[in-house]
Amino acid sequence: MKIIKEISSYVIIIILVVLVRTFIITPVRVEGVSMNSTLNNGDLLFLKKYDKSYDRFDVVVFKYNDKRLIKRVIGLPGEHVKYVNDKLYINGKHVVDKYGKGMTLDFDIKKINYDKIPEGYYFVMGDNRQNSTDSRVIGLVSSKDIAGVTDFRFFPFTKIGTFN
Repeated sequence: MKIIKEISSYVIIIILVVLVRTFIITPVRVEGVSMNSTLNNGDLLFLKKYDKSYDRFDVVVFKYNDKRLIKRVIGLPGEHVKYVNDKLYINGKHVVDKYGKGMTLDFDIKKINYDKIPEGYYFVMGDNRQNSTDSRVIGLVSSKDIAGVTDFRFFPFTKIGTFN
């Protein structure tokens, strides 16, 4: 009987860990340089899977071609996004973008065949604007493909904490 109690406590712990990682929070590793200098290759982050509300400048993780990409939300549904002279314009109004590193070349979402971002889609970019495979290349990201939001780094230990 004692062994059943001992095994059942381990089973409960395993089930709790699986449930937490599946539905609430899970670690994710930064791969590549597209989010430099905010995030670096190899950084470990906590991904909040329960957070399905995405605001401008949130950092999200999404699936693209069987890979997990980490990018920053720039444009929201119903918006027209363009960059002119390294400045972000949303619906024709200048919005300060303090996250972009390097020169952001002129871009208009009309180049990817949209006047406005459709409902359920987002325009995302890496912070390292000159070296990022993002919506300028892959197109808009569906909310169905977004796994969640991240704003907390837990490795390396010297940079532990929020980064957004």
